[in-house]
Amino acid sequence: MASSNTEKKLQGHDSIICIPSSKKIQVLRGRLYDGRLVAVKFLHDCKGNGDEFVNEVMSIGRTSHVNVVSLFGFCLEGSKRALIYEYMPNGSLDKYIYSENPKEILGWERLYAIALGISRGLEYLHHSCNTRIVHFDIKPQNILLDQDFCTKIADFGLAKLCHTKESKLSMTGARGTIGFIAPEVHSRTFGVASTKSDVYSYGMMHLEIVGGRRNVKSIVENSSEKYFADWIYDHFAQDDGLQACEITREMEEIARKMTLH
Repeated sequence: MASSNTEKKLQGHDSIICIPSSKKIQVLRGRLYDGRLVAVKFLHDCKGNGDEFVNEVMSIGRTSHVNVVSLFGFCLEGSKRALIYEYMPNGSLDKYIYSENPKEILGWERLYAIALGISRGLEYLHHSCNTRIVHFDIKPQNILLDQDFCTKIADFGLAKLCHTKESKLSMTGARGTIGFIAPEVHSRTFGVASTKSDVYSYGMMHLEIVGGRRNVKSIVENSSEKYFADWIYDHFAQDDGLQACEITREMEEIARKMTLH
């Protein structure tokens, strides 16, 4: 892992790219001396001990998997904090699934491959990594795509590390994004947070991938049903879920695999 001198290895950023985040950040595209393109994520207004920065370095720095974004290094100088990642030319998943017709842009086979890649990345973080990692913010904005649309899980600012064979985590407060947060993360009434909390978030995101719409603030026209998860469940109960998502008969087999994944 590099230290603050990583900054000197950059030839200079050549353009600003937008990677959606819930935090106040700036992301620049740059190139290392060896020719590799990188995304440099600057964390502004880091308060206290900079928990988000520490979480990201400590968690993603332990990983090495095709479906998890690679951290090349970091910079830490006073209040200045930056993370250097591999550059993902196709951006984040949200810009595709929230488009007017994501199935035409990516196609069902590619959407299925993307969903499968996310699940493989999570399986690695939860079971195959030397130290188990719970991401706690799985959502389309944190799923990046490389030049071949290979899935990369990113943004580990809210992640927590688990000890070997430990499946439950103590929480001091809710974390994550509305619409994807597992019930047990929001309230202990529903149980204890664990790796299953990421699985819940993945499931909610999966609904968005298949339906091409947001789980929250989705209102079915001429209907009082506002929550997409409930809406799609009701349609599947009526055995017309795939048709409700405008899936053709030709692609029904792939789409059904995704909905049951």
